Amino acid sequence: MHYTLNTTVPTDISKTREMIAEALQKQGFGILTEIDLKATFKKKLNRDYKEYLILGACNPDFAFEALGLEEHIGALLPCNICLIEQKNGTEVAIMDPETVMDLVENEKLSGFAKEVKKRLEMVLSDIQSGSLRKSA
Repeated sequence: MHYTLNTTVPTDISKTREMIAEALQKQGFGILTEIDLKATFKKKLNRDYKEYLILGACNPDFAFEALGLEEHIGALLPCNICLIEQKNGTEVAIMDPETVMDLVENEKLSGFAKEVKKRLEMVLSDIQSGSLRKSA
């Protein structure tokens, strides 16, 4: 079972985070949370780990709609996006909303999940193509 939408971009994690934030904004999403696993593991376990961020992204319109269809869906929100340091750049792994919504077994969420997935695929497309408007 594939549960993520993935790509790798040839940029460091910091630049990739900037690109993701801009691409998400274009699709109506914002970043609500950020977990830095490298820093957390160092602080809590005194162990080294590669650069790894988990971003919690949310589109308020989609979240509101989903909660109206399934009250407990909040347990699966926000959309998690992992930025993982790799030798060839930064891997981006976004939770696949269709796979996650299938866990709920509520047919009313099907169309909703397809639209969210479409938007998240556009986010990946934007960062892959470098079509973001970042001004230097």
